[in-house]
Amino acid sequence: MADQLSPEEKFELITRNLQEVLGEDKVKQILQERELKVYWGTATTGKPHVAYFVPMSKIADFLRAGCEVTILFADLHAYLDNMKAPWELLELRVKYYEQVIKAMLESIGVPLEKLRFIKGTDFQLSREYTLDVYRLSSMVTEHDAKKAGAEVVKQVEHPLLSGLLYPGLQALDEEYLKVDAQFGGVDQRKIFTLAEKYLPSLGYVKRAHLMNPMVPGLTGAKMSSSEEVSLFDLGFGYPLKSKFYF
Repeated sequence: MADQLSPEEKFELITRNLQEVLGEDKVKQILQERELKVYWGTATTGKPHVAYFVPMSKIADFLRAGCEVTILFADLHAYLDNMKAPWELLELRVKYYEQVIKAMLESIGVPLEKLRFIKGTDFQLSREYTLDVYRLSSMVTEHDAKKAGAEVVKQVEHPLLSGLLYPGLQALDEEYLKVDAQFGGVDQRKIFTLAEKYLPSLGYVKRAHLMNPMVPGLTGAKMSSSEEVSLFDLGFGYPLKSKFYF
């Protein structure tokens, strides 16, 4: 299907139903020359919930448009986010997330052979990446780091240094995954703008950013892992025995 689409049609498919796109011109320029490379990351903290179907359906759009898509299981980020996941559970959490997300993608007809799955610690502990973390930390102020993670990193009265590192690492992932764009919820916007500001200072190109609207929970707030509700409770009617969480 993608081979039959014009660059303009691919752009329309890539950006439809998004709340915001940063770097539209860059995306259009790349599509004139080759397929777009996109990544979506998820920190392996709590339990994947029903709202994950929203990014999954968008990933399906990217694939229909011919994009090269990487899904990052951000295990190191999960630990840095005020240690929501202890080290000894990280490997098990990654395996759990991979199985659930693959099942979700298959349930909506997304071909897995067109996707690349990667674990954060497969490259984030390398010498080169670590040196770039130090380089970045010498540029990013505490104010900018705290502001960037305000809607993503767990907020506490006395934040740990690890939570301040989190946004910078997410920015560096764009370079080390060799992508043209990062996809995420609009709650990631401040991290995306931090990446656009600081990656060029390290000699790396500025990427485009594709943002989905957020899915509210039953209370109207951002979905969390504090309440257990089945898909039947939500009116989806899927014949699943297990429960999703939010």
